[in-house]
Amino acid sequence: MSSINPAVAGDELRGLFVGLATIDLVYSVEAFPEPDQKINALSQQVCVGGPATNAAIAFTHLGGRAALAAAVGCHPLATMVRAELEQFHVDLHDLHPGFDCVPAISSVVVDAHARRTVVSANAARIGATVVEPDLELCRWARIVEVDGHQMRSCQQWAQAAHAAGAHVVLDGGSWKAGTEALLRHVDTAICSADFRPPGCRDEQETLAFLVASGVRQIAITHGAEPVRWLCGDVQGAFPVPQVPAVDTMGAGDIFHGAFCSAFLRSGGFVDALQEAAQVAACSCCFHGARQWMEATAVCH
Repeated sequence: MSSINPAVAGDELRGLFVGLATIDLVYSVEAFPEPDQKINALSQQVCVGGPATNAAIAFTHLGGRAALAAAVGCHPLATMVRAELEQFHVDLHDLHPGFDCVPAISSVVVDAHARRTVVSANAARIGATVVEPDLELCRWARIVEVDGHQMRSCQQWAQAAHAAGAHVVLDGGSWKAGTEALLRHVDTAICSADFRPPGCRDEQETLAFLVASGVRQIAITHGAEPVRWLCGDVQGAFPVPQVPAVDTMGAGDIFHGAFCSAFLRSGGFVDALQEAAQVAACSCCFHGARQWMEATAVCH
């Protein structure tokens, strides 16, 4: 059970994020190593990551109150995940509290051109055993984001949250087994250009698939290229801010956390997307997924 008390939450921005939590080892290098080559990193960082986790932390930084439903476990390294979530005031609902092995770890290498390589076990390393949703949390949340990495949990929590009247957002980084069933409970899908349902040959067919699945609001991001959106019978695109990027790590996750915050405050889909793009662009001007928080004023 989360430590959140709905009775004292008031009218705060309240967000629930369901999905992946990892430990990220991040190295900055001048250039990626060749096979069998050893190089010295310019810097290293160790932080908590994962789409839902980064989005929850961004959401709290932007003034919201967040709960995270993720599989973390009880291994000594898992204490780092718990400590960082506590630092950023994110309440954890552990989807696998008895997991006593090493948690999911991602190795991230970022070169001088802000390009990155990632090796991660993701949800394959630690699966969720707690599938049944916490109905109290689902009723507490005004917006719920699911990233699909703990698919069975994402499906069940999205269904319960949708039934409770929360707005459900999908972080569609890529198509995953079970996504089609998940879409039945999704109001807004924000997908990367890599998101492609089976049988869809291009982006237009992806949009048609999502609409047919009942998704009312859709956005497709393209990195530094314009964001394409569809809302009912209206669609369009807008450019994202062009910045001197030094690191794009976590930018998509930050986009989602910022969207959830902006959407709750304004209720405007396109306005919230544009604000999220501004915040995500700002994050790319700093190393890692946290340094941008020290200069949030730059994002507005």
